[in-house]
Amino acid sequence: MNENTARAVLKWQYEPPYDFYNNSELEELSSLQHLLNPRNAFYSLEETDSLVAFCSFGPDGQVTGGDYQDQALDIGMGVRPDLTGCGNGNRFATAVLEFADSLFAPAAFRVTIAAFNQRAIRVWQKLGFEQQQSFKRNDGVSFIVLMRTHFGPPG
Repeated sequence: MNENTARAVLKWQYEPPYDFYNNSELEELSSLQHLLNPRNAFYSLEETDSLVAFCSFGPDGQVTGGDYQDQALDIGMGVRPDLTGCGNGNRFATAVLEFADSLFAPAAFRVTIAAFNQRAIRVWQKLGFEQQQSFKRNDGVSFIVLMRTHFGPPG
């Protein structure tokens, strides 16, 4: 992810209840540094030279309060607000999985999703991810953790 892409991602504004994912102006500088730090493994997903989503691989995809003892590659993902709820999730998530597999070849993949985000949960479940746990973060927000232990067609 380059600086222009990171700045674009930080300006994305989601409608409620997905505004949970919005960045405030106060967080923007530290978020920009976070997105650009190579250790955090952020990448952009583009189609026809247009930014459509971003993803991260590793600890950035974990949420405080979850149990991450099992070995798996954690994936974080965000879709451009105007493209959410339009049937793009499967295509974008598949592209992220293929990219992750080519870079890391992990034995398992893991995603942690806010429990209210049923659209995202359905996308990952359709790709063969199964719920492993649920938990509440200190602020009371509920999350679920889904894993997939192999790559290839679901099933």
